[in-house]
Amino acid sequence: MKIEKLTTDIGAELSGVCLAEAITNDDLFGTIHEALLAHKVLFLRDQKVSKTEHVAFAERFGALEDHPVAGSDPDHPGLVCIYKDLDSPPDYYENAWHSDATWRERPPFGAVLRCLECPSVGGDTVWANMVRAYDDLPESVKVTIEALFARHSIEASFGARMPLEKRHALKEQYPDAEHPVVRTHPETGEKVLFVNSFTTHFVNFHTAENVRYGQDYSPGASQLLNYLLSRAAIPEYQVRWRWRPNSVAIWDNRCTQHYAVMDYWPAVRKMERAGIIGDKPY
Repeated sequence: MKIEKLTTDIGAELSGVCLAEAITNDDLFGTIHEALLAHKVLFLRDQKVSKTEHVAFAERFGALEDHPVAGSDPDHPGLVCIYKDLDSPPDYYENAWHSDATWRERPPFGAVLRCLECPSVGGDTVWANMVRAYDDLPESVKVTIEALFARHSIEASFGARMPLEKRHALKEQYPDAEHPVVRTHPETGEKVLFVNSFTTHFVNFHTAENVRYGQDYSPGASQLLNYLLSRAAIPEYQVRWRWRPNSVAIWDNRCTQHYAVMDYWPAVRKMERAGIIGDKPY
């Protein structure tokens, strides 16, 4: 197996390997897992795997989760089918920087995404290294956010386009989660900037150090959050992947964000993603 870095700080392409073999080959899977921790997102071409093999490989990292809005393949629980064709209504879910499902108490470990069909041009996906995004913060900002927690909401994102009753039912089923603004990666020990488009506000910003007058709360917190959210958009932290049929991306959701670029209409884009259950951030 060959591992070739795609950028200085994030992303590597694996060649000379078949993911189906890693289902039963412990040494091969161990090497892939180590590469994922080192590069944060891995890419492979020409992976002609079945849905069953796709799920079986992803399950080597851990149990899979369904998505409450996108749903899963009826014969392969945990395999989310993201099929976009000319009849698909615009949903505006893709083109935003995010870490998957941080509105969960236990956001995903990561995901394995395979391309079935894609346009000849457009429809790329971009990933950002949120360890590097944290490392480069000014020390004064690091001190300010060190003990902050933030609220993450499915209601404010997926639920925002739903009718009132359905939106309230979604929030009741998936209440907002609170996570540290700076989480610790459980395997590498790295510090990660952990806010994204699912983040609505800080929950403990209103302290004597941060708020001298009550009206300071809103601009102070919102401006800081917007600044932190903007870090994912810095090109030096990113890798961009052009899809081809049977291409695969494996990413560590605990330390990255990604952005699915919606620049391909009118064209068809069919993807299948296996999301892996993670742990509670700390």
